[in-house]
Amino acid sequence: MRLVIERGELLRALGHVTSVVERRTTIPVLSNVLLRASGDTLSFKATDLEREVVEEVPASVEQPGSLTVPAHLLHDIVRKLPDGAQVQLDRDADQERLTLSAGHSRFALQTLPAEDFPDIAVGELPQTFEISAGDLKRLIDKTRFAISTEETRYYLNGIYLHTAGTDGEGDAPVLRAVATDGHRLAQVDLPLPDGADGMSGVIVPRKTVHEVHRLLEASGGSVTVGVSEAKVRFGIGTVTLTSKLIDGTFPDYGRVIPQGNDKEMKVSNVEFMGAVDRVSTIASERGRAVKLAVSTNQLVLSVNNPEGGSATEELGVEYGSDDLEIGFNARYLLDIAGQLEGEDATFLLSDPGSPAMVRDSSGDGALYVVMPMRV
Repeated sequence: MRLVIERGELLRALGHVTSVVERRTTIPVLSNVLLRASGDTLSFKATDLEREVVEEVPASVEQPGSLTVPAHLLHDIVRKLPDGAQVQLDRDADQERLTLSAGHSRFALQTLPAEDFPDIAVGELPQTFEISAGDLKRLIDKTRFAISTEETRYYLNGIYLHTAGTDGEGDAPVLRAVATDGHRLAQVDLPLPDGADGMSGVIVPRKTVHEVHRLLEASGGSVTVGVSEAKVRFGIGTVTLTSKLIDGTFPDYGRVIPQGNDKEMKVSNVEFMGAVDRVSTIASERGRAVKLAVSTNQLVLSVNNPEGGSATEELGVEYGSDDLEIGFNARYLLDIAGQLEGEDATFLLSDPGSPAMVRDSSGDGALYVVMPMRV
C-alpha cells in the first residue's frame, strides 16, 4: 500500500473513528484502525465490538492495499504534523510496518494483518429512513441527560427510539425518543419520517448516543438511519456508525407519566433556573433537595442544610390552585429546565408524593417527568 493524503483530511477522519477505540483492550487488533486504500479513496474502520465507525476520504493512491495500525498513536502523530502537510503512507510488507512521511518527519509503525480485523456491520437492516441532522440532534439533546448509568438496569442505559400514535386513535404518527433513570423521564416527539412507519422499538446504547451526537455537531443535511432487530446504523455525511442495540425490553413508560396532575404552575424558565441554582448552592452534595412552596401567584424555593445553613428565594408565578409544598432534586430540575426553549416552564402538579410533569411553553413536542423527594 502506498498513498499520499492531505494532513487535514487524515486528521478529520482519524478524529471520527478513533473515538470508539478503547485505549486498553485484551484484543490487540481492537487498538488498531483498519486502513484500506483503493481507487482514489482511503477508508478507515474502527470498532470496540459494540460499535463500528467507517469513513472514506479522498487520497492519491499509488498502490492499493490494507492493513491495521495503532489508532491513537497514528492520530497523535498526525495531530502534531504542520497544517497543510502532504502525508505519505507506505507499507513495508516484509517488516510488517507502515512508514509515515511528512516533510522532514518520518515514523515507522507496527502493523497487524487486515484479515484479523473484526466486522460487526455484516447483515441487512430492513428498516431505513432519513431524518434531518437537526431533528436527530434535537431528539438526543432533549433526552440523553435522563439515560440511566446504573448497569444492573441495563435496559435503561440508552434511548428508546420508536414510533407512536400509529394505533388508529387519531393521533398523528410520530417518531418518539424516551429516556429515564427511574428518577426523571424525558420524552420527545417528531413528525414521523418517511420510511419509519412500523419500526419496532429499539434501545440505542448510551455510548452510541453520545457518539452520534458528537458526529452531528459537525454535520448538516440529512442522516440515513437503518434498523434491524439487533443493530442500528447512522449514515452522517461521509461517516457510517453501526452499533449493536441493547437486548432488553424498555419498561412501559406511559404508566409513570401522570394523567391527573391538575395543579398548573407557569414560571419564567430563566428566573426559575437562576433561583434553583442559587438556593441549591447551600444544599448537601448527597441530597441536593430543594423545596418548592407554591401558593397563589407565588413560589418560594428553599433549602435547609443542617450542616451548611439555609436559603430561600421568592418568584412570581401563574398559579391558582391549592397551596402545595413539594421537594425535588435540584440537579434534576436544572437538567430539565436547561432543555426548555420557550420563555416559560409549565409544571403540572398533584401532591407532595406524586411525580410532576414539566412542559415547554414553546410547544416543542417534549415532556418531562420528575419524581419528588422528601424535604
